[in-house]
Amino acid sequence: EATEMIRKLVEGQEAVVRTARSLFPAIDAAGDEPSADLLTQRMQTHEKTAWMLRSLLA
Repeated sequence: EATEMIRKLVEGQEAVVRTARSLFPAIDAAGDEPSADLLTQRMQTHEKTAWMLRSLLA
């Protein structure tokens, strides 16, 4: 079913965001600003995609 596929896509996007967010303490401790910026951009992209997919389920 299409709605179930969309739910699974949302779960995948949210999992990527959670994983990326869990990396921030290590990146901050290392003082790696370029990686922090890249990670922030990727998180924003995945959060936006998850939001758009959730809107299809509403």
